Amino acid sequence: MKNQDIGLLLKLVCLQMRESGDFPDYAFGQWEDWILEAGKKMGEVRESVESYNQYAVRSLAKLTGISKSQVNLSLQRSIESGLARLDRKTQVPRANIKALNEFIVYGLRYVFPAKPGAVVRGISTALSAPVLQSGLHSAGDLPPVWSDANGNTKGQSIEPLFKSVGHAVRLDAELYALLALVDAIRIGQSRERNLAIKLLNKHLEIIR
Repeated sequence: MKNQDIGLLLKLVCLQMRESGDFPDYAFGQWEDWILEAGKKMGEVRESVESYNQYAVRSLAKLTGISKSQVNLSLQRSIESGLARLDRKTQVPRANIKALNEFIVYGLRYVFPAKPGAVVRGISTALSAPVLQSGLHSAGDLPPVWSDANGNTKGQSIEPLFKSVGHAVRLDAELYALLALVDAIRIGQSRERNLAIKLLNKHLEIIR
């Protein structure tokens, strides 16, 4: 398994959530932590994909920024590991929500650990992201961010689960929320992790 597999699985979760027609309130709130001008072209990308099967490899590549070949390999690995399956009727890939949640909560920080790096400009993640807004982050500490030239926040860099995170989250508020919660589980202390796990369960409960 590669770290980008988790990012792709979370994107599948978001697509499944959209199918259900039910979203957490967060998806309709203020969620952008980047220069809004930089996100205008993202709407064009989203519109071009929505006219196609969004579960197709080509569409998933456009939505995540992961190459088509890597999307295909990632889906194969996820199906083999039991973290995804093919829908019996439609044959589209579906994330195994329960298994994915268990892996994120109990194994992710050991398999794909992350530590704060250099001070950079970027997009807020973990405790500093809009989805948490928990007040647990100390005002004296630099917030964790994904390095991005168009980000609005200056903080300590955290290596994202996949390189094109900035592209992917500009297209999907819920994906931004899920990836930020995952980072809080990866790098947070016990109290922070517990809060992130609680919120992650709430988000995933919608489509179980």
